[in-house]
Amino acid sequence: MQLIGMLDSPYVRRVAISLRVLDIPFEHRPVSVFSTFDQFQHINPVVKAPTLVTDDGTVLMDSQLILDYLENVVHPGHSLMPTAAAARTQALRLIGLALAGCEKTVQIVYEHNLRPAEKQHAPWLERVEGQLRAAFTALEQEVSRHPLPADGSLNQAGITLAVAWQFNQMLLPDVLASADHPALQAYSDYAEQLPAFVATPAA
Repeated sequence: MQLIGMLDSPYVRRVAISLRVLDIPFEHRPVSVFSTFDQFQHINPVVKAPTLVTDDGTVLMDSQLILDYLENVVHPGHSLMPTAAAARTQALRLIGLALAGCEKTVQIVYEHNLRPAEKQHAPWLERVEGQLRAAFTALEQEVSRHPLPADGSLNQAGITLAVAWQFNQMLLPDVLASADHPALQAYSDYAEQLPAFVATPAA
């Protein structure tokens, strides 16, 4: 199994960490959608990270779909998702909010770094920044009310939340203050010390 993409992408990183936690052997190929576009295109013509090449050569993309595939090939009992309905619904809420936070972070970074300054649209940036704040504010509230386990274990909600927060703080530390999100920062600090995270650095 091959995971294609750079670990500075939160989507690639969440899949890589999940593979490690699930104890699924894989080869990570740090191919960039920017600097090595042609090489990536040879693997996946769509050039979307992450891309997973399964053992039979099937090319999958999109982190959520890749993780769904992994959940179906992992050993029974090793799932990163709860089976109880209420717990699963709560996990899906956290994952959805964290992925929304990732998406809005990416949009802001791309707007600043890839679009010429004279073409940047302030109302659009304000809207996206508002969505970003809403996503992480809701996450902070959810984690404050229902703390994630910090006993050395990891589930998909915790992985995605920690990856999303670290990604945002790495790229947009001036937009969301860690002091205003103590529950997220505390969980991120905990997760980043775990072996699967240490073996999968963000930068």
